Amino acid sequence: MTADQFLTNVVFFLLAAVALVGAIFAVTLKNLVRSALGLILSFMAVAGIYFVLEAEFIAIVQVLIYVGAISILILFAIMLTRALMSGAESSNNSQWIGAAAIAALLFGALGAIVLGTNWHAAQNALKGDLIVKLGTELVTTYVLPFEAVSLLLLAALIGAFVIARE
Repeated sequence: MTADQFLTNVVFFLLAAVALVGAIFAVTLKNLVRSALGLILSFMAVAGIYFVLEAEFIAIVQVLIYVGAISILILFAIMLTRALMSGAESSNNSQWIGAAAIAALLFGALGAIVLGTNWHAAQNALKGDLIVKLGTELVTTYVLPFEAVSLLLLAALIGAFVIARE
């Protein structure tokens, strides 16, 4: 293993640890705003992992969509739920034991699949500028799903404004 590969592995595992810590913060913290900040930390670490894996386009999309849009949407939803923020209602869920058991079973199943799979390295490296091809596919083949998602997000934004006005 060369020094570059070793450093890449170290950065990858550090970012994976940060993503895991952020995810743990997101599901265990009692304060919803701090929980959302843990989710943002996890999303940023995943974007860093994409950069380490040389998937720059996906990393930028991760930052724009998840860190930018989804996290801000979650923070707006938290601000709009006044009952949870005032402490009038309990934020604890009595079904956390069942959810933890299902999550542990899913984690075990995925771990068994990962460890039991014979992973082969790609024989041929991808050549050419893939971003141009991806952009062409987005505006030709996948234009209808892309526009459907944009209309769905627009409807959610209008709904949030209507709820905020009340």
